[in-house]
Order: sequence, then structure tokens, then C-alpha cells
Amino acid sequence: MGETSELDPVPAYDDRDGKIWLDGALVAWRDAQVHVLTHGLHYASSVFEGERAYGGRIFESRRHSERLHFSAREIDFEIPWSVDRIEAAKAEVLKANDLSDAYVRAVAWRGAGPEMGVASRANPVRLAVAAWHWGNYYGDAKTKGARLDVAKWRRPAPDTAPFRAKAAGLYMIATMSKHAAEAKGCSDALMMDYRGYVAEATGANVFFVKDGEVHTPLPDCFLDGITRRTVIGMLRDRQIAVHERHVMPDELEGFEQCWLTGTAAEVTPVGEIGPYRFEVGAMARDIADAYEALVRA
Repeated sequence: MGETSELDPVPAYDDRDGKIWLDGALVAWRDAQVHVLTHGLHYASSVFEGERAYGGRIFESRRHSERLHFSAREIDFEIPWSVDRIEAAKAEVLKANDLSDAYVRAVAWRGAGPEMGVASRANPVRLAVAAWHWGNYYGDAKTKGARLDVAKWRRPAPDTAPFRAKAAGLYMIATMSKHAAEAKGCSDALMMDYRGYVAEATGANVFFVKDGEVHTPLPDCFLDGITRRTVIGMLRDRQIAVHERHVMPDELEGFEQCWLTGTAAEVTPVGEIGPYRFEVGAMARDIADAYEALVRA
């Protein structure tokens, strides 16, 4: 699968050359299909991982595979393939598609079976792994700084959704928020939590800088990302104070720098959030460069 240039049209994700690992075997990309009565399609009984390979090596690959199993258990199903088998499947997919730098998507879901109501214990659990070339998630924002809207939707309370799971159903309001942001010319949206504290972007965690120290929302109702934990470790290795705490929206005016973290986003500086402006400063650039070096080490 060759890379496409920025000017090439992006092919539909169901109409590409290559191979996808599906339920234990590599199949032709266009043949990796599910039935319209698949339970995950109707009831969001699905979990997934987004990962990036650099130079043929997936960064934190095993942690992603372990989290996939954890997420499945959080929404009440077991994946019938071990972490080791998922790791092998990812390697097979990269090799079959001749990919070195790539985005890797592993997804597990309750498939079509004898049950088509809310309950679905008798339905089979399925698993797929795909990989493709995917450049910067926010385009040129790594140099200019991303522009964010402020979402009207809030991350739910921890007793209303399994927030520690990377579960498909939790992204419905994220999709809606990102669509609204894009309609305003923004590349993403900042979401608050159910209490009104700053939470995260639609698919990335957020960090702020003030007086040489870093502040990031406490992940007590949204996903504590693998990239988030990596970046916190990098900052502390540099003896930079990191405060994981509740952040109020009115504090945004006083922050000097901001960036997003995520497997797709990597480390992306933010230039503005709603009416607030941020410098694409030295700390944001240093962490972005250091992260790039780390994942390719």
C-alpha cells in the first residue's frame, strides 16, 4: 500500500488494496466485512485501540493490546485472542501491507449471532486489525498550533459510563463536537466534564503551561491516555512540575501554552481555544520534538 500525497484524494476505507487481519487470518481488504445486524453496530458493543508504528515498531504496542482486553472486560465481554496473538497479528498486518510508518487500528466487537436485543451474550466476539498510512492528525497544526472550539457536550459522570474503557460508544458526543468545530473552521473541540471542569479534546488529552509549570486535567471521568502518561513522564524527567488537577474554564485566560496528546495527535501545540490564545512556545516545541525522538528511538 503506497503512501498518498496531500493532493491525492483519500480512498474510502472500504475500498483499498491490502490485507486486514480478521478473526485469526489475513483477508483481502475489501473482503473484511460484517453483517448489517452486527450487535456492535446497533448497540456500540465495541472497543478499539489506535496505535502508530514508527520505522516498523509500534510504540507501546503491548500496552495498547493489554488495554484492548481491559476495555472489553469493562463493557462485559472477553476477547478470545490473547495479548500475544494480537501482538503477532499487528506484526502480520504491517508486513502484509509493506508498512513501516503507519497507523494501526485494532477493534473488537460483539458480532451477529442468535441475539439482537440489548443482551448479546450468545453472540460471537470478533477482532480485526488494520493498518494504513496516516500523516499529521491536525495537518499543519504542529507548527502553527491547532484551533479549537469549545464543545457544548460534556464528558459523562463516572457512574454513567465506563470511562476507563476505550469504547466506541463514548465517542458519539466527540464526533458531534468535532463536526460542530469543523463547521466553524476549527480542527477540534475542547470538552468539559459533567461538573464543568476542563476535560479533554474529542480524541486527545490536553496540557497547559503557566510560569514554567504544567497543568493537565485529572482523568477521573475520561480516558487517561497512553501518550498522556508518556508525556507526563517526559516532563518529570526534565524536572518540570506537572499538576494533575481539576482545571476551571476561566483559567484558560491565564495559561501561556497548550498542547494535545494522543496516539493520532502525538504532541500537537494549540494556538487557540474559543476566545483564548496560546503561544506555540519553547516547552511545547521541545516536548513535541522529544516525543518524536522517543517513538523513533
